[in-house]
Amino acid sequence: MESNLVIKEYEGHEIPFQYTLDLRKIKVKDCTGCFSCWLKTPGRCIHKDLDKFYKAYLAADKVIIFSKVTKGFVSGDLKTLFDRLIPLYLPYITYKTGESMHLPRYEKYPDIEFHYQGEFSSAVDQKIYEDYINRTFYQFYNKCEIVKPGSQFSPKETDR
Repeated sequence: MESNLVIKEYEGHEIPFQYTLDLRKIKVKDCTGCFSCWLKTPGRCIHKDLDKFYKAYLAADKVIIFSKVTKGFVSGDLKTLFDRLIPLYLPYITYKTGESMHLPRYEKYPDIEFHYQGEFSSAVDQKIYEDYINRTFYQFYNKCEIVKPGSQFSPKETDR
């Protein structure tokens, strides 16, 4: 059985996991943009609120995210978490498929399964949201296997 980490902003799906980060119960501190995680203490953020999460994230085979849609986009809490993933990458830039991106700090990053709950004003807005999620995790060297509404969640997909 693979090792799952769950990040959730809404309730409703029961799956086996080794670690959970409930963004409804924990306030992730904002990135200060100080670059200490790259220059002063490479790979370590000055905030210590996510130390256990970082270890669990890197050890996981899969990260399953249950995100709420806020005004057609990811919530501020989830965006803050995305920003705080930057210590897991190097400050150096590479060019891959015609675009620049940070080099990975580690050899392996977990696969991503992303489920969202909320409304969009149009199918185009929903497509933009899904493209943003796919692009974000492409930049983070994750294989984003699933990006779809939480109403379509199937625990069987998680067991793959």
